[in-house]
Amino acid sequence: MKDIETLDSKVVYQNKWLTLREDKILRASGKEGIYGVVEKPDFAIIIPIDKDHVYLVEQYRYTIGKRQIEFPQGAWEDNPNASPLTLAAGELREETGLRAGKMEYVGFQYLAYGFCNQGYHIFLASELSQGKQELDSEEEDLKVLKMPIEEFKNKIIAGEIQDASSCNAFGLATLKGFI
Repeated sequence: MKDIETLDSKVVYQNKWLTLREDKILRASGKEGIYGVVEKPDFAIIIPIDKDHVYLVEQYRYTIGKRQIEFPQGAWEDNPNASPLTLAAGELREETGLRAGKMEYVGFQYLAYGFCNQGYHIFLASELSQGKQELDSEEEDLKVLKMPIEEFKNKIIAGEIQDASSCNAFGLATLKGFI
């Protein structure tokens, strides 16, 4: 027997961005329970680096009611089967207008696997050239920032940058020697 067996599953809510599922489960101990699961497509997060600077985006995040600074990132609901590299290059171009001459794969992490199946592919983009942004309607307030890496680190330490996936992506890229 698996650690947890799914006895029944029903979709509670669904839109183009996510599906919320409630599963009736059976634990190895024999006790039943329920599990709420958010299904979302994997996304890409991109660390655009130019010498000792990184490019970031700032946008209003409705769920917390304030603007946040983070690395460009996103998923394509209209093309969930796009390769992670294609997605990363596309999101970088859409959000910042930047094109990368070089994209290096850093790794894969899960966002919050306690309740969500979504993960993200981390890329380091370099050899950058500037083009035109291709923002969609949800990104109309997005601003692009170029920031020294040391300032970015200090903003993480000070709690000014709170996007977990951006902090994690930067940390993994640093630990692996990309930065």
